[in-house]
Amino acid sequence: MTDRETFVGGVNRVVREGGVVRRPAGAWSPTVQRLLAHLAAVGFTGAPRPYGLGEGGAEEFVEYLPGEVGHDFGAPQVRSEASLVAGARLLRGLHDATVGFVQEPSDVWQLDPREPAEVICHGDAATYNTVFRDQLPVAFIDFDTAHPGPRLWDVAYTAYRFVPLYAPDEAAHTRPLPEARRRLALFAEAYGLPAADRVALPTVAAERLRALVAFMHRQADAGQAAFARHIEEGHDRRYLTDARWIEEHF
Repeated sequence: MTDRETFVGGVNRVVREGGVVRRPAGAWSPTVQRLLAHLAAVGFTGAPRPYGLGEGGAEEFVEYLPGEVGHDFGAPQVRSEASLVAGARLLRGLHDATVGFVQEPSDVWQLDPREPAEVICHGDAATYNTVFRDQLPVAFIDFDTAHPGPRLWDVAYTAYRFVPLYAPDEAAHTRPLPEARRRLALFAEAYGLPAADRVALPTVAAERLRALVAFMHRQADAGQAAFARHIEEGHDRRYLTDARWIEEHF
């Protein structure tokens, strides 16, 4: 029997064969492979190792990281306080590990770089791109959206997903406002954000969501079916509702 699994995510269909994951490649994949190689070289274990590109560059290969991916937003281990703290610390470890990454003129990023380019942001470090073991986050996967940017830009989106900062109409997963505020402060503390960034965090979270909506529409307009489907399903409206709620209450 072949040790093989197929996973269908929000955008990509990927296949695991033994300890290797085969993923569709994009123009940014060589840069991401180089980034993953850097992370492995500096001893960061919270990301898959890169195994190169396939013939013609249509596929990329990365290490399979065993564990449970946090697709179930309501799962106890995904929403626990221990996972909130561990997720913030994992993101801090990732960012610190990217500081020495040497960019090259030929680098391509799916998301536009942002200034100040303090670190390489993951770009989508959400629970659904997090591997959990023993009820805690241990690694991030799917680095397609990695790009240079400020730490706070990445922290804002990961906090949005881990706290979470969902408006009350998202009844299944929202938190009462005082609890959301407490958890946001705990996330910022666990990451080690300086005081000025903690004050700015809600504003940046709302800005990050609006940037995501703009990106989704650009991709849909360019003929990307997955993003057109997300818009049809109302994901863009969800993000804009949450952005307004964050600005009003945080």
